[in-house]
Amino acid sequence: MAVNLKRIAVYLLAVFGLYVIITDPAKAADYVQIGFEGISDAAKAMGDFMTWAANGGKS
Repeated sequence: MAVNLKRIAVYLLAVFGLYVIITDPAKAADYVQIGFEGISDAAKAMGDFMTWAANGGKS
């Protein structure tokens, strides 16, 4: 039962994504850009943290 619900949720998400892309491609591109900027910011923050940790936690 849980697998079927998961599969339905994935299909609904895919259909919604296609709907957004087809009806407003510019807005969909903005969403993708926001997502990649978020991933980039998270990777930079992880790099800063690892640098801080490698330096013994010194500010």
